[in-house]
Amino acid sequence: MTAVVGQGAAGSPAAPARTPQPRSRAGWAGRVNGLTLGVVTLWLSLIVLLPLAALTVASFGDGWSGFWAAVTAPVALAALWTTVLVSAVVAVVNVVVGTLIAWVLVRDEFPGKRFVDALIDLPFALPTIVASIVLLSLYGPNSPIGVELNATRWGLMVALAFVTLPFVVRSVQPVLIEVDRDVEQAAASLGAGNWTTFRRVVLPTLAPAIISGGGLAFARAIGEYGSVVLIGGNIPRETQVASQYIQQQIEIDRPVNAAAVSVALLVISFVTLLVLRWIAARGQEREERAA
Repeated sequence: MTAVVGQGAAGSPAAPARTPQPRSRAGWAGRVNGLTLGVVTLWLSLIVLLPLAALTVASFGDGWSGFWAAVTAPVALAALWTTVLVSAVVAVVNVVVGTLIAWVLVRDEFPGKRFVDALIDLPFALPTIVASIVLLSLYGPNSPIGVELNATRWGLMVALAFVTLPFVVRSVQPVLIEVDRDVEQAAASLGAGNWTTFRRVVLPTLAPAIISGGGLAFARAIGEYGSVVLIGGNIPRETQVASQYIQQQIEIDRPVNAAAVSVALLVISFVTLLVLRWIAARGQEREERAA
């Protein structure tokens, strides 16, 4: 007998052919995300985690007592204190000046504004050793303007202010652009002066960006070497910063001491960044509650 088309041998309807189903997009997305996470983890491990781990292990080459002795040596403490003190002062100065510069760039129009705006980023592109040569030529023993800052803490401050200024300006500038001008106009219409409007309306909005920029400037300054290597003078207990002390310890074949002070700088920088993240998180929480 000839079987009826579309029916099985027993006369029942044939089972429909199965159409291949496309693979789940969620499955592909999971694989891609897993691969991306693996690449990022591997890269961070090779570039960041492994070097830091090696530095930490090297700093304890003579045990905990050797690490503590290296960090608390009088010259090492003096270098750390000079570094933190000068960096903190520079961060505060840049907070004020950087906020003012950002304000002018956003709110004012003047000839050459684009040139000045591009000039702010010059310390990011300029090798810091070149900055040190320029500052030494300008403020060194043969200063053409009669101002000699060589081998003084003032020279350190000028050098560090030069390389860290962009952090504050570029942190405050985009936030200032997004500030609602209508609120300022409303405050002015209610009789508030310029200073009151800035202090009560604008400053609270800019505060997280100002703190973030100042913190980044501080974290950058404590590890700076190139811009201070010439103008600083490298005088122990006076103008020697931690980075110069580390180089000195390497030159006299004391790598454990150099690694220990490096770890101390690393801890200071890491704590600074953690505080900045905490402040940013608190600010975001307050904004969400206000919304």
